[in-house]
Amino acid sequence: MNNLAELPALTPALPEIVLAAGAMVLILMGAFRGNQSTGAVSGFAVMLLIAAGVVVALMPAETQTTFGGSFVLDPYAKFFKLLALIGSAVAIVMSGEFLSTPDRARFEYPVLIVLATTGMLMLISAGDLIALYLGLELMSLSLYVVAAIDRDKLKSTEAGLKYFVLGALSSGMLLYGASLVYGSTGSVTFAGIAQGAAAGGVGLTFGLVFLLAGLCFKISAVPFHMWTPDVYEGAPTPITAFFAAAPKVAAMAVFVRLATTAFPTVVPQWQQIVVFVSIASMALGSFAAIGQTNIKRLMAYSSIGHMGFALIGLAAGTAEGVQGVLIYMAIYVAMTLGTFACIIAMKREEGPVENIADLAGLARTKPGVAFLLGMMMFSLAGIPPLAGFFAKFYVFLAAVNAGLYALAVIGVVTSVVGAYYYLAIVKVMYFDEPAPALAPMRGELGVVLTLTGLFVLLFFVWPAPLVEAASAAAKSLF
Repeated sequence: MNNLAELPALTPALPEIVLAAGAMVLILMGAFRGNQSTGAVSGFAVMLLIAAGVVVALMPAETQTTFGGSFVLDPYAKFFKLLALIGSAVAIVMSGEFLSTPDRARFEYPVLIVLATTGMLMLISAGDLIALYLGLELMSLSLYVVAAIDRDKLKSTEAGLKYFVLGALSSGMLLYGASLVYGSTGSVTFAGIAQGAAAGGVGLTFGLVFLLAGLCFKISAVPFHMWTPDVYEGAPTPITAFFAAAPKVAAMAVFVRLATTAFPTVVPQWQQIVVFVSIASMALGSFAAIGQTNIKRLMAYSSIGHMGFALIGLAAGTAEGVQGVLIYMAIYVAMTLGTFACIIAMKREEGPVENIADLAGLARTKPGVAFLLGMMMFSLAGIPPLAGFFAKFYVFLAAVNAGLYALAVIGVVTSVVGAYYYLAIVKVMYFDEPAPALAPMRGELGVVLTLTGLFVLLFFVWPAPLVEAASAAAKSLF
């Protein structure tokens, strides 16, 4: 009877259970039918992610905990889980052409994305350091394999190896930090750490530094960004699109939760770290991208810069700042997926092309695609009235209200610098002599580009649903 009485405690973890059980079924399906089942497995994987999203959306609004407080389901977790599920599902949809060639048809690919997403959802709901590490490793181990899945291509295997070696280093740092925090506070739960952290101490400070360093790697923030450009360039483009969206969402979610719920009594200590990482990421993301000719490397540096902007909201240390982070990440996912839909579609008869120069004259050969990609670039640069402007507006406003005037000013200045390389792409599309025409865009990529383009263009018309959902989610942490 006792075992039956404990069953309802699994309800908060139902989306993770759905994904984990579904992944097992997909593995069996692929094992019996081989790589010829890749298309069917991909379709079922997308349906599984949508089903998990429906389960998350139907969960009650009040905060629930299970597994002795290790797992937390609150409005904050629901918001980020839906974002991660959308990013993963769209990434599989955009991988259709990549998986359609016989030498790349591998049924493991969508299964690994489902397992990585299971880890992301676990990470987002982590209520203690053990759950955090379990979720992080389930996500990371799947990502290492996915990065190198095109094993016949040297760049892909190199990307996977670099990501694995540096990822293992970051996991070690995170574990070392967790052990120091446990030794200083006597607890691994975020609530217990918050109580024990009030006493402070050198061990706690060092533990905090190592914990945040491990998480900075996962969001590719400076100075732990070194893997990003090589992995973005080396991994197949649909996989790069996945890396740029869903895992960043999960890592940022746990970064914010850890700082605000486990260390609310030592805000000045972690605030200094976050401010430094934010400024360094914005500066590197803005200046290092200027000389790039490969559009995937450019998007890698762009991603580093955007994580810096998102961290401005966390640096504020307020509910308003966390709301800014939530809004920023939602808009960032839309802009990233839309941009990568265009990058995946960059191909000619001889194969994919990745140089910015290959977009020359796109406005004359494909005016619709050029317009939407141009809007993505303007939005990434933060030009009003597009969604990207509001993303930056909310984090800058939170920083100003928290008295972080210098951080807000540096953010605005680096935004202006970063606008240069986004606008340079628009200039290439509209004013350079046309390059040979690109192949027609596949239907699923056109749908992704259109939907994200409409979101970016029309966000200012009705921003209330996203802003209100982000506000409710942020308040659940405080």
